Amino acid sequence: MTYRLVLVLLAVAILPSLAVLRDQSIAVTGQLKCGKAPAARVRVKLWDDDEGPDPDDLLDQGYTDADGKFSLSGGTAELTPIDPVFKVYHDCDDSIKPGHRKVRFILPQSYITNDRVPKKTFNIGVINLETIFAKESREMLLSRMMRNPNFDRYHSLESEMDTWIDQ
Repeated sequence: MTYRLVLVLLAVAILPSLAVLRDQSIAVTGQLKCGKAPAARVRVKLWDDDEGPDPDDLLDQGYTDADGKFSLSGGTAELTPIDPVFKVYHDCDDSIKPGHRKVRFILPQSYITNDRVPKKTFNIGVINLETIFAKESREMLLSRMMRNPNFDRYHSLESEMDTWIDQ
């Protein structure tokens, strides 16, 4: 009997807080270049950058196409407005340094849709990755093959590499 009472009290306490979560989404598109050439096969990610104990949410990820173009969209349910961040991981103008250059762009709040599917797309334009951006950082990659000799090396690039330091 006491067990049921505790469950009912927990349900009454938790259910109202779940009702205030709202679906939010955003989309971003653009083109990346390395000088005059398209930046093909560059890894791009769309994040909800949370502060405090709530972990960051990966909304979408992918790679630029042969022309350096990309399109990402995604969403999540949050109590507060999402803080969308577009991240680019590249080796443009980077010689032989280990890891990838990582650049982050904070996206405008005005492009957030209060729904699961974004109604507006932010066109970030053409970005030349030769630029040295303020607060640029590095991301190191660690091959799964180095850690696991039984790893199937014939998987795609996305499954062959995983992040060691990310976000």
